[in-house]
Amino acid sequence: MAQSTPSQQLLEKIVSLAKRRGFIFQSSEIYGGLNGCWDYGPLGVEMLRNLKDAWWRAMTQRGDIEGLDASILMHPKVWEASGHVQNFSDPMVDCRECKSRYRVDHLFAEMSEKKLKSITKSLVLETRDFTKDQLAELVTGMIEQNDSIFGSLVEQELIPCPNCGRTKTFTVPRSFNLMFETHIGPVKDDSNAVVYLRPETAQGIFVNFLNVMQSSRQKIPFGICQIGKSFRNEINTKNFLFRTREFEQMEMQFFCKAGSDDAFFEQWRETRWNWWRSLGMPESKLRFRPHEKLAHYAKAAGDIEFEFPFGFGEIEGIHNRTDFDLTRHQEFSGKSLQVHDEETKEKYTPYVVETAAGASRGFMAFLCNGYEEETVNGEQRVVLRLHPFLAPVKVAVFPLVNKDGMPEIASELERDLRKSMKSFYDDSGAVGRRYRRMDEIGTPFCVTIDSDTLTNQTVTIRERDSMQQVRVSMGHVKEYINERLSSPV
Repeated sequence: MAQSTPSQQLLEKIVSLAKRRGFIFQSSEIYGGLNGCWDYGPLGVEMLRNLKDAWWRAMTQRGDIEGLDASILMHPKVWEASGHVQNFSDPMVDCRECKSRYRVDHLFAEMSEKKLKSITKSLVLETRDFTKDQLAELVTGMIEQNDSIFGSLVEQELIPCPNCGRTKTFTVPRSFNLMFETHIGPVKDDSNAVVYLRPETAQGIFVNFLNVMQSSRQKIPFGICQIGKSFRNEINTKNFLFRTREFEQMEMQFFCKAGSDDAFFEQWRETRWNWWRSLGMPESKLRFRPHEKLAHYAKAAGDIEFEFPFGFGEIEGIHNRTDFDLTRHQEFSGKSLQVHDEETKEKYTPYVVETAAGASRGFMAFLCNGYEEETVNGEQRVVLRLHPFLAPVKVAVFPLVNKDGMPEIASELERDLRKSMKSFYDDSGAVGRRYRRMDEIGTPFCVTIDSDTLTNQTVTIRERDSMQQVRVSMGHVKEYINERLSSPV
């Protein structure tokens, strides 16, 4: 039996902590779980809300971006106009032996560079200066144009199944639409009743573009943002929260005039990079990867990627969508989505620069980035070094011992802190053990009521990362902590 790698072991530890401490649970676990779906527990829902709140503040406190919450269910013609009905599908293959199912692009993306080079050599392609990602995209692109190439590679035993290792077992590629289909009304077989669970939040913004612009009295350039659930019938979910069938997106569409779009693309790329950095992401674990193969709607595109235990993966995409979306919705709806230029007295269709961040992926990235094991005084300490704004619990309050009135003072202080921040009271076990429990869930501050509190009304505040302790008067505890919990915006 193959041993797990250090990176796999790290991810397993993070997943274990997430369940044990109430961040993430498997959906429907008592029934065996539902693959690709997860539930956020008491700590997870707090941390996710903090992440979304940080993003919402960064967007809406600028003055040139308005908020929106569009419906998940939309008119089916929306998805025809957007190209999802025609284009939102992937070639899928099955292994006949072990029944594993794969998207073709994922199959090649996970291959070694050596294996990819042997494939391109068999296809008589010159790829001397290509990177591993470029090789994978090249082969995938060729198969999308001619799926018989895949069968030829299978026959040459160049594509073994990643699960069972057997060759010559894959089926021919077949199209697989990633949208979930459902029905409205009482008659399921009525074709007019078919609707889709949205695969992205962006289209709700596009169809409401003029509504928002007119009601908010905004002028070009301006943006519309929203946070919401999206659904994709992924062929193969994997890596915990990274690829799931139900997830949350934090998207913003910035509307501007053609000619200014390139500058806004660069501006938003820098702005979004700095936002992740402001919440504690180190430069060494982030990279920006430009897209070499562009989507049908894009003029330019790139991803901000985070180094997860399994490697770099996208946490946010920045795209120049040109006027594709508004033009398509004008064509399919018959309604004008153009704006009037007061200077030139002409009408035009705005260009769009999109920033699309994954709330679920961002959540996982911060968990992975914050998780750390270290030895302190001969004992192992597991700590989540989360930015204080993201931490699900901001402060824990302990009585040093359960006597001399300390529990009463600690309970009263915790109740007061609870009015303005998420707090926790703990009087169980040694103080050192209580510190470790709080470190493990990322609580930035712990307040201890001790014997000195009874005489001079001061308490000990212990900081999570440095473990340093300071004495602060009881009356200044809330002020001291609030100063250190400020939003990164």
